[in-house]
Amino acid sequence: MKIHFIGAARTVTGSMHLLEVNGSRILLECGLFQGKRNESYERNRNFPFDPAKIDAVLLSHAHIDHSGNLPNLVKQGYEGKITATRATTHLVKIMLRDSGHIQESDIAYANKKRAKKGLPPMEPIYTLEDAEKVAGYFQSVEYDDPVQIVEGVRATFMDAGHILGSAGIALDIEEKGRKFRLWFSGDIGRHSVPILRDPVLPINADYLMMESTYGDKAHRDPALAYDELREVTKKTIERGGKIIIPSFAVGRTQELAVFLHQMMVKGEVPRVPVYVDSPLAINASQIFNEHPECMDAETLADIRTRGHAALDFKEITYTRSVAESKAINEYRKPAIIISASGMAEAGRILHHLRNNIKDPRNTILIVGWQAPYTLGRRLADRETKVRIFGETFIRKAEVETINGLSAHAGQKMLIEYASAVKEQVKTVFLVHGEDRGALPLQKELKMKGFKDVRYPKPDTVFEI
Repeated sequence: MKIHFIGAARTVTGSMHLLEVNGSRILLECGLFQGKRNESYERNRNFPFDPAKIDAVLLSHAHIDHSGNLPNLVKQGYEGKITATRATTHLVKIMLRDSGHIQESDIAYANKKRAKKGLPPMEPIYTLEDAEKVAGYFQSVEYDDPVQIVEGVRATFMDAGHILGSAGIALDIEEKGRKFRLWFSGDIGRHSVPILRDPVLPINADYLMMESTYGDKAHRDPALAYDELREVTKKTIERGGKIIIPSFAVGRTQELAVFLHQMMVKGEVPRVPVYVDSPLAINASQIFNEHPECMDAETLADIRTRGHAALDFKEITYTRSVAESKAINEYRKPAIIISASGMAEAGRILHHLRNNIKDPRNTILIVGWQAPYTLGRRLADRETKVRIFGETFIRKAEVETINGLSAHAGQKMLIEYASAVKEQVKTVFLVHGEDRGALPLQKELKMKGFKDVRYPKPDTVFEI
């Protein structure tokens, strides 16, 4: 068997690995590469292999850096199945539709600028129509239920605890009289996060491909993030303000909703309206409610006790229409507004920031990492002058940041993950990590007795 490390090799984006086994070609993930505009456009349009010659695709979870280039793969001739858990299949369909819309919008904007320079128009990597076609290629599987992928390869999807439906994939391979297990981690979650079950650790793996995003540091306890959210919420409501939260639509929004519900039920904060104002986040929340098989025992017990879905409660309102979104800004009492995008670069969050940024009673709450040069980063840096929709605003609202809500495992959990197969594993491959995350993890694993820990360069091939 050969492993081709194509995407998410020495980087954290564009996850894509190609396996050659028994004459078949299996693609692990097909994510969008995200980086400089021109480089991303070329890398995502052009695969380093013929999509028509791929026999199967396995998908660990729905995040766009793992699934986002599937429409282009199909567009260029892929005709096989895309195998994923039921929840991932459900979730990725809406995320690809959203991605297709973004691809079209981004190219339309770029072409306006190109036209002014006399340059020819560009084509989107794929369209909304292309994204919708992918739905017919999915094969949904249950956790822990082996499925034959190609000759000599069975796959078993194990809960990864990262986002809804996420999975580590155990590949049991028989080739040329040999039998061995390759375990692909996908993205690894954390212990004791809301809603989701804890990650399943590798079992009987001869070879381990695992993420290394935060291999350099430990994460803070999610309980500390809960405490910080409670204090910010209480303080803002007491002074009559609103809390405006730019949030990623899948995972982070649902985690915040659960935390806020718990606080209100316990009487830790006043009961005020909670608005989720993002069509993608709303659709994702509905999908969360439809997949109890992914939920932890605490969430399931809470559903039974309270008699409603995990993300439905009296104070929460999901606003789908533009009119409903605009009406939120007419509400003059304390409230919590959770809206996309997570880095405040597009979407309805911009309207809420514009309408609330000048009121010192309000709080803008940053709950995730913000990329350089984004509005979210400028807010996180407490800049007093920011531009929204081309207009300069003087920020008077307070800015608070909460760490500890990452959906990725930190160094301690990554070491625990690999250590589950320390006595058996022959080689550990560190993927989905930059140097700052992977190299410290590689060093730690070697110090703990792992004999062969590799950090493959892009486009390298390893033969088993």
